[in-house]
Amino acid sequence: MIYAPNTGRACDTPTELCLGRDAPADAVVAAGFPAVTLADLASFRPATPQLTGEPLGFGVVRMPTNFVAAASAQEIRGVLLGYPVTVRFVPVAYVFSYGDGQTRRAGTGGVAWTASGSPQFTPTETSHVYQERGEYSASVATEYAAAVDFGAGWQPVDGVVTARTAAYSVQVVEVRTALVEHTCAEDPHAAGC
Repeated sequence: MIYAPNTGRACDTPTELCLGRDAPADAVVAAGFPAVTLADLASFRPATPQLTGEPLGFGVVRMPTNFVAAASAQEIRGVLLGYPVTVRFVPVAYVFSYGDGQTRRAGTGGVAWTASGSPQFTPTETSHVYQERGEYSASVATEYAAAVDFGAGWQPVDGVVTARTAAYSVQVVEVRTALVEHTCAEDPHAAGC
C-alpha cells in the first residue's frame, strides 16, 4: 500500500502524488511531482558520444592533433517513479584524455579544421601536441546536465551524467623533411630517398 505524503491517506491512482509513508516532505516539488536525483535516472542514459581526430588516426610529433567529440542534446521518454516522463540530457563539458597522461576540460566538443576554415595542424580548444612517437588511446568523457518533465515543465536535476567514448587510437609519427635538387623518381640516391 502507498500513502499520500504527510496525510497517511492511501492513494492508488496515477493522478495523485503518492510516496511511501516515510517519504520526506521535501520529496515533492511545487508542481506536485517527486524531486528527482541522478540515482533515479539510472535507467535513462544519454547516447555514447563519438570521438574522431585529425589527421584521421594519426598525429605528428610536436604538432597539434585535433580531436572532435560529437554529442548532442537528447530527450528520452519513459516512466520514472511511477509517472510518464521526458528526460533531457544536454552536453555541458567534455574531458579529453589523450592517452599520454594529459587531459583537457573543454566547454565544446571541438570543431574540424575544415569546418572552422583553419589549415591543418592549427591549434584548437580540443587539440593536443604529443611529444613522442607511439600509439596512444584517446577518449572523451562528456558531461550532461539532466532535466525532467512530468508534463508540467522542465525540472533540473542536480549534478551531471557522464558518458565516455570508446577508445580512439592515434598513431603518432615523426616527419622529417629534406631539401633536394631532384625528386626520388629522378634521382633514387638523393637525400631522403
